[in-house]
Amino acid sequence: MSSLSVSGKNWKLKNYNQEDIIYLKDNFSLDDITSKLLSIRKIKKEEISTFLNPSIRNILPNPNNLLDMEKTTLRTIKAVLDKEKLGIFGDYDVDGASSTALLGNYFSELNLDYEIYIPDRKKDGYGPSIKSFKELINKNVKLIFTVDCGTLSFDAIEYAKQNNVDVIVLDHHQSEIKLPSAFSIVNPNRFDDKSNLQYLCAAGVSFMFLVSLNKGLRSNDWFFKNNVKEPNLMDCLDLVSLGTVCDVVPLIGLNRAIVKQGLKIIKLKKNLGLKTLFDICKIETNPSIYHLGYMLGPRINAGGRVGKCSHGANLLLNKNPKETFKIASELDQFNKERQLLEKDLLLKILSKINNQKDKEEDPVLILSGTNWHEGVIGIVAARLKDKFNKPVIIISIDGDIGKASARSIVGFDIGSVIISATQENILVKGGGHKMAGGFSVKVENIERFKNFVIRKFLNINEDLKSKRPFLLDSIIAPSAVNLEFYNKVYLLSPFGSGNPEPKFIIEDLKTINGKIVGEKHIKSILVGKDGTAIKSIAFNAVENNLGAYLLKKNNKSFNIAGKLSLNEWKGQSNVEFIIDDISVNKTLKNKVPSSIG
Repeated sequence: MSSLSVSGKNWKLKNYNQEDIIYLKDNFSLDDITSKLLSIRKIKKEEISTFLNPSIRNILPNPNNLLDMEKTTLRTIKAVLDKEKLGIFGDYDVDGASSTALLGNYFSELNLDYEIYIPDRKKDGYGPSIKSFKELINKNVKLIFTVDCGTLSFDAIEYAKQNNVDVIVLDHHQSEIKLPSAFSIVNPNRFDDKSNLQYLCAAGVSFMFLVSLNKGLRSNDWFFKNNVKEPNLMDCLDLVSLGTVCDVVPLIGLNRAIVKQGLKIIKLKKNLGLKTLFDICKIETNPSIYHLGYMLGPRINAGGRVGKCSHGANLLLNKNPKETFKIASELDQFNKERQLLEKDLLLKILSKINNQKDKEEDPVLILSGTNWHEGVIGIVAARLKDKFNKPVIIISIDGDIGKASARSIVGFDIGSVIISATQENILVKGGGHKMAGGFSVKVENIERFKNFVIRKFLNINEDLKSKRPFLLDSIIAPSAVNLEFYNKVYLLSPFGSGNPEPKFIIEDLKTINGKIVGEKHIKSILVGKDGTAIKSIAFNAVENNLGAYLLKKNNKSFNIAGKLSLNEWKGQSNVEFIIDDISVNKTLKNKVPSSIG
């Protein structure tokens, strides 16, 4: 079947249990498609209600389930009571910016004195350093919070300790067995944490900390005694959901509730920075995960990639409309520069792969080059990971040191591999989580590192090494591309990592017309055997096999695979089909269940 897919993918329908479908229909009054999609996702019967109606209040765990949380809260309350100046050291990506702004905005509501420090990617590198902590300490900071970093920052944290400044780490990156000498480390991915909240991003961890701190201050009557209005933490879920979506952590458990509620808060446009960025992006419809992940996120990230690293956090912290507009406009411009740099490097690397055909056979794609732009190697690695469906590591060499970004696939924990390589002195330093990571390596050790990673990969499950299938949820009729059916599918949202958006097959279609839009996308009107016409779009298809097929003049029928999309414009809502792949296989319907629609 894969040979007849124009993208070379092997289509395969996901498994489901007919008994599950009957149970869900009888006990939850659900329809066929929603029941089938829940069965495919193997949602436990006792978790169906919370999955369909995720609520923060119903599923928020006790923050003290996280190791060191109680200790962290008590130390912070002491700092508040003693009027100590606070410092926030944040990473330069969206999760770091969101976490920094979460703490900063909360401290501002309490009228606390604080400083932020966002490192420069080129000058400072990732994470805290002695230099950056010295700068905060020289500003009379007495307690430093590191957000989205710090778990492996041994030297900087030891420096702070020697200068009688406590450091609290709020992070989610994987730890070594040895931990730095921080006052406390709240991290669901530290080796000894038993909270089962390892799916949280740093913004999620920071939110849990604020829940604990808010409760602690309330118990001390601090708000009443100081005539301060207690912050409504539900209002900050816009920033938590932003970090959660953009860091591509699994949308399961608490994360589902955070994003579901966060999108409602974003719609209210309470954060001036987000509101301004929405306006610059000309987003006029209800905010969605797509807007966060593909429009706002890349712009906030752009400051850390090619512009001013502190712009992302400052955008989300600023209350001055004029200054906020200036920052948002500059981030928009930085993003355009990032797109050009990314396109140039991607073409350069693809050319390199084409010239080294054996590279395509490597189970993990590891590429290096001199002075590749450090700000875009991570996003190019992500593009290549999607294209080749394998882990990708890109190393930019400057002198005798290479700096790298890695992106992985489900089942291969790249963060653990990087930490292992660091412990074996193959890497200078590094860290990450299951799906992404970064490190520094001496040029002389690059080949040794390649062998180390490939050996690790070959030791895992055989299914991961073989060409993975293109998994699809169900066959539907052309008539199912409508608002009613879309709303049934949307009951399972929010979609993302850990809860992928359902993908469908529609069979026996012909093209009425197709045209190129936006230079690289193709819009088509397709018609089924029953005469039903559907609107479709294939993104970034002009230069690949998908585009070649859609634009070809022929009367042959074909099958499409992809997902539904809601197009809202001037009060009108229309559903269209986003095409991911096309197959001309005529035997498909004999191998799969009957269609739904």
